[in-house]
Amino acid sequence: MNIVVLDGHALNPGDLSWDTLASMGSLTVYPRTETSMVIPRCQDAEIVLTNKVPFTEETFAQLPRLRFIGVTATGYNIIDMEAARRHQVIVSNIPAYSTASVAQSVFAMLLTITNRVEHYTHQIIQEGSWTHSADFCYWDTPLTELEGKRMGIVGVGGIGSRVASMAQAFGMDVVALSRRPQLSHYLSALSPYPCHTSSHQRFHPLPDEARHHTHQYKPWGSGGRAGCC
Repeated sequence: MNIVVLDGHALNPGDLSWDTLASMGSLTVYPRTETSMVIPRCQDAEIVLTNKVPFTEETFAQLPRLRFIGVTATGYNIIDMEAARRHQVIVSNIPAYSTASVAQSVFAMLLTITNRVEHYTHQIIQEGSWTHSADFCYWDTPLTELEGKRMGIVGVGGIGSRVASMAQAFGMDVVALSRRPQLSHYLSALSPYPCHTSSHQRFHPLPDEARHHTHQYKPWGSGGRAGCC
């Protein structure tokens, strides 16, 4: 069984071992692969692992031996799923590997905007601004608290749900668009966004119906967004 990894550096920059995968067949790992090199590199492969290298109808048509694609990421919009079905190629993804880290990153970015920790660290340590301030409470940017702000979430899967629970822990009001209207505190995916939000987050695949989704924003000072992920 021939196994090809097309962009192995994204999955394993050198701190992991490929031995377990290699024990399952003849393994070839490429750190990165340009689109033009997919066909020659996968010509004899039954199994292909890809992180961001796309597979189209044209690609599938030229790889008759291919039986399985493992997407080493959560999103799988790089794969033409209809073409995969036509060519009887099984496609898998990894839906939950990054839930905690992505949710943490959302609030790292959100708090960067509201609290400006990096800015004040530079001001205090490099410039001594607080030390030389006439007032104990030193700031030179607007201060914003998350409590009472509204977060809008598009896509309430594992990541969206985790972000929602963290937002609620900060005292934020959460509204969302979901494909699962049975969740009482979320809205139907077919409904328009109900109101302006302070922070707008998106966690979903990229089907055609979501590709051109638009939303109105207002700046923080008037109850608008903090950021978009």
